[in-house]
Amino acid sequence: MRTLATMLTILVVTPFLGTMVIVASYLGVKRRPGSLLYKAPRWWADATLHAAGVRVVLHGAEQLADGKPRVFVCNHVSWFDVLALASSLPTYSFVAKSEIFRVPIFGRGALAVGTIPIERENRKSAFESYKVAAERIREGASVVVYPEGTRGKSYALRPFKKGPFVLAVAAGVPVVPTIVHGSIEVLPRNSLRLHAGREIHVHLLEPVSAAGLRYEDRDRLMRAVYQRMADGLRRLYGVESPPLPSPPAEQAMTA
Repeated sequence: MRTLATMLTILVVTPFLGTMVIVASYLGVKRRPGSLLYKAPRWWADATLHAAGVRVVLHGAEQLADGKPRVFVCNHVSWFDVLALASSLPTYSFVAKSEIFRVPIFGRGALAVGTIPIERENRKSAFESYKVAAERIREGASVVVYPEGTRGKSYALRPFKKGPFVLAVAAGVPVVPTIVHGSIEVLPRNSLRLHAGREIHVHLLEPVSAAGLRYEDRDRLMRAVYQRMADGLRRLYGVESPPLPSPPAEQAMTA
């Protein structure tokens, strides 16, 4: 019943809110804290989570206290990761694979609220997307990225792409390593069967500074964030992630 209720909620809420934000963007409504274009994605996420009987628990909310932009780097194992973050963060833009923008209404609505499309297999296009993301940060919005690319089948981290860390270096903002846990138990990859009555935990870990870093530092920044997330998964949930291979003469980065 929860699976059916969730699907019906998505089918009703998505066209309604999608049309609302598309019209609002045509009317010149700006993306700013408290505007419809920031509220609508949270309404959409909250409605879907409620229909699914899923509760989101946020840890580390103090990382949001000053309202300054961040790059949130998150693991990715379920579509419910997106819902959990959309429900938890106040002002943000997601970087999302370009395929979702082909979905009628949803895709146009996602663009209207500031979601940034990325073609993962096209390196040049991907970096252009990160330039757009950097501009969003300069406008005052945080950006959420999934450096693993696609959804995984377990909570163990997979290798990170470096684009999100080029973004953080270019914008000069902190990277917040973010762990989502519990979403596999709600809806694992390649499944349409939803399991209700669960909790998803979102952990905003201590930020890693990108201030003063250069393009050449992107790998060190990526490794520092990966290690912080791997340590968090081990400490909190006993999940072991494989170590990243170290290039020659690499020096450990302090964070």
